[in-house]
Amino acid sequence: MRILHLVSFKYRADVEPATRAEHRERLAALHDIDGIAELKVGPDVVRSPRSYDTGLSIVFDDRAALDAYQRHPRHVPVAQFGAGLCDHIVAVDFEI
Repeated sequence: MRILHLVSFKYRADVEPATRAEHRERLAALHDIDGIAELKVGPDVVRSPRSYDTGLSIVFDDRAALDAYQRHPRHVPVAQFGAGLCDHIVAVDFEI
């Protein structure tokens, strides 16, 4: 069964637009990791009070692919970079 991995990033107020764009570019560059069927990332366009700044959607072939991605040597530094920019990050993973 495929897994949908959704992540929302709320950047600190002091994070510049160029750095936010760099984060999205780094996330997008992970699209070719084995086990990823689809990856989409982009900035929020609604900007409501409850909105986060960047959304990430990844469809994995299966749970094993998601688990491998979490430890992947290309993903780990991107995750650390993003964590350093954010006040809050939320995620949910479910079968599709």
